[in-house]
Amino acid sequence: MSDFPSFPPGFVLGAATASYQIEGAASEDGRGPSIWDTYSHTPGLVKGGDTGDVACDHYHRYPEDVALLRDLGVGSYRFSVAWPRIVPDGSGPVNPKGLDFYERLVDELLAAGIEPAATLYHWDLPQALEDRGGWRVRDTAERFAEYTATVAERLGDRVPRWITLNEPWCSAFLGYSVGRHAPGAREGRGALAAAHHLLVGHGLAVQALRAAGVREAGITLNLDHHLPATDSAADRAAVVRADTLHNLMWTDPILSGHYPDTEQDTWGELITCQDFRRDGDLELISQPMDFLGINYYRPITVADAPYRESDPARRVATDNRYEEAPTPGVRHTEMGWPVVPHTLTDLLVDLKEQYGAALPPLHITENGSAEDDRVTDGAVHDPDRVAYLRDHLTALRAALDRGVDVRGYYVWSLLDNFEWAYGYGKRFGIVRVDYDTQRRIPKDSYHWYRRMIAAQRP
Repeated sequence: MSDFPSFPPGFVLGAATASYQIEGAASEDGRGPSIWDTYSHTPGLVKGGDTGDVACDHYHRYPEDVALLRDLGVGSYRFSVAWPRIVPDGSGPVNPKGLDFYERLVDELLAAGIEPAATLYHWDLPQALEDRGGWRVRDTAERFAEYTATVAERLGDRVPRWITLNEPWCSAFLGYSVGRHAPGAREGRGALAAAHHLLVGHGLAVQALRAAGVREAGITLNLDHHLPATDSAADRAAVVRADTLHNLMWTDPILSGHYPDTEQDTWGELITCQDFRRDGDLELISQPMDFLGINYYRPITVADAPYRESDPARRVATDNRYEEAPTPGVRHTEMGWPVVPHTLTDLLVDLKEQYGAALPPLHITENGSAEDDRVTDGAVHDPDRVAYLRDHLTALRAALDRGVDVRGYYVWSLLDNFEWAYGYGKRFGIVRVDYDTQRRIPKDSYHWYRRMIAAQRP
């Protein structure tokens, strides 16, 4: 019997990265500034003053990284396209050198026998669009559709799988409500408008992808499995509000064509003025997709809590009368996230039961952990990451056994990289990057994943 979980024939095993986190070359070949360039260069916002100016220098070293993917044996590589590298001002003239880079990357992947999977938006909004309102305004969604059409026209014949948005919850709420991500705003109505316009942008982008004739179009959501801190009615009600914010705000419009019935209790007076929602938007948002991507890392234990801001006029969209509580009795990663693998099974089964035939096939588009790697004699030992990956892939297999239609899994991440507001202090990669020399060192987890992929072959 194999020591590895097994998956059915045709199941995709891949690896994932994102543009701002690995590419570098922030001002080369016509790339314009993004909101993450602005945010990371603002003193005090990113740990250690780190920026993505160089990151993993993937822009220049992509052949080396594709060689690592080929040796790993993955069937697919999920990367993201940097909008400001293609349309530096967010609208207007297209930068041909940006398209050339992604064409070279795609051709390198295909030559290595690796299927490209492209994400169109992984948080690096052109700064020029943010200056005109960002995702708070509908124009950004319309510009996103234009950018999508441009990229799909160039690469649609070679990239079979397209993801419109990565984790719009983070874009809307970490970016426009909590302020821990770019553009660093703390707003109520503005964050809710951003959430809606991100969904509109998704719908418009799917239409653009269909017009370009791509094979598969979908979206990636970071869905969370919420656990009540106690059995009290207050904590269970808090779970509903947390689930509305993190999950239902996205899955209900996309899969069911309506906003959740619980949004009034979740946002109160913030939801009363919805003039940014227009007739026909929900039909646009809920048009059929070929797959749903899910990023999953950990469960969240939720407890009831009062509003954090006493002045209702200053309430932000994440002031939902709950707080994250400790999850006792389990190991935590370097991010402080609890490791409870069976909650991935629970989340996927719950989705299947909730949405039934409306749920398209699933791909786990990110899963992994930041750990305290040990470097000895040129090798990198990360037993906690190996255990994390093994146990979550086993939990994924259990979901398949319970009838959930999952078609693929992408480990996060191929490379250590710029971890947003944490800078370079948190390492998620199965390949270590020495940021001083840019040397790549495959970790024990890389070799474990390589053996697991090989074990799937007949």
